[in-house]
Amino acid sequence: MLSLVYFAWVREAIGRDEERIERPAPGTTVAALIAALAARGGAYAEAFGQPDKLRAALDQRFVPLDSPIGEARELAIFPPVTGG
Repeated sequence: MLSLVYFAWVREAIGRDEERIERPAPGTTVAALIAALAARGGAYAEAFGQPDKLRAALDQRFVPLDSPIGEARELAIFPPVTGG
C-alpha cells in the first residue's frame, strides 16, 4: 500500500487529507500517478488537473514529478510553498 497525503488547496479540493492506495506498478512516476488521480474526475480532476502547480515528496523528501515512486511508503502532494 501507498499512503497519499494532501495539503493546502489540494486537500480542500478533494475533501480529504489522506488515503491509501494499492502500490503502483514498478517504474510508475509521481507524474503518472497524479495523472491517474486526475482521471478519477470530479474534485480529483480539479485538484490534479494542472500538475505544473503541484509539488511532491516521497517519504518526506522533495522530489521532481518525473521521479519513480519505487518502494516509498508515502507520497505527499501539495502546492508550491512560499515564505516570507
